[in-house]
Amino acid sequence: MTLDSQAKFFLDQLATAKTPPVNELSVEENRANAQKFKFLGGIPEQVAKLENTSVPVDGGEINIRIYTPEGDGPFPVFIYFHGGGWVIGDIEVVDPPLRAVTNRAEAIVVSVDYRLAPEHRFPTATEDCYTATKWVAENITRYNGDPSRIAVGGDSAGGNLAAVVTLMAKERGGPTISFQVLIYPATNFANNTLSHRENGEGYFLTKGAMDWFAQQYIRENEKELPYASPLLAEDLTGLPPALVITAQYDPLRDEGEAYANRLKESGIPVEVTRYDGMIHGFFWMAGIIDQGKHAIDQIGSALKKALSS
Repeated sequence: MTLDSQAKFFLDQLATAKTPPVNELSVEENRANAQKFKFLGGIPEQVAKLENTSVPVDGGEINIRIYTPEGDGPFPVFIYFHGGGWVIGDIEVVDPPLRAVTNRAEAIVVSVDYRLAPEHRFPTATEDCYTATKWVAENITRYNGDPSRIAVGGDSAGGNLAAVVTLMAKERGGPTISFQVLIYPATNFANNTLSHRENGEGYFLTKGAMDWFAQQYIRENEKELPYASPLLAEDLTGLPPALVITAQYDPLRDEGEAYANRLKESGIPVEVTRYDGMIHGFFWMAGIIDQGKHAIDQIGSALKKALSS
């Protein structure tokens, strides 16, 4: 399928704006640019309750945002890790889509503001996300959540972190995770797939950007560790069922689908959806790209089904 017309319009606007590439900007400049992405999510929906709090982690604390839907509860819980190459992005950028997921899934959504590189390199983000997941399991009853029905998810680098958290929970004896939602996840730092070669230029996420993010986040000798590249984990048995979403014109497409296949081969129930015509990032572009809305609806339905009591 050819590039979606709405995605093409977005790319054309970027080209017209002559925005410098990620790898030619500083960390601070890229973080400032990322804040503009929030406006691509459309008008934020109302949720019944929104609370901000903090979670103690090794060496400090991190912020989380808790979205609660209408209803009586106790609600199932979806813990979400934002994308941004482990360097940029925050809970504000994914606020619009997560409000919508809260309402579609009829679930509490917990958005995790894990610490970013290069100030906090690998494995800080993975440990922060695992610690936040443990905190939610131990404390979410205070927010009318059901700790026996927990899912994790994320987009891009956040999809990487969600996959890794399921590995950590399995290997560290909990908490129990019932489902995982991996949205165009990064699963291998090798960057040697066909989609990397075909889609590494001209489709928003570029090879130059990926190399820059990796340089900020991780050392060369750490890239093949399973908590960095979950595709390379030896044993995926016993992990939770998954929804894996990929985009046709995304360099991460093939590694996301390869991870889904590894899960299937390990006996894990997996639903894989490739959004044809789409580019990396479309999930949080629902204000300008209709398929972003479809992805939100699909995720909400999948969570509702997977976490039904």
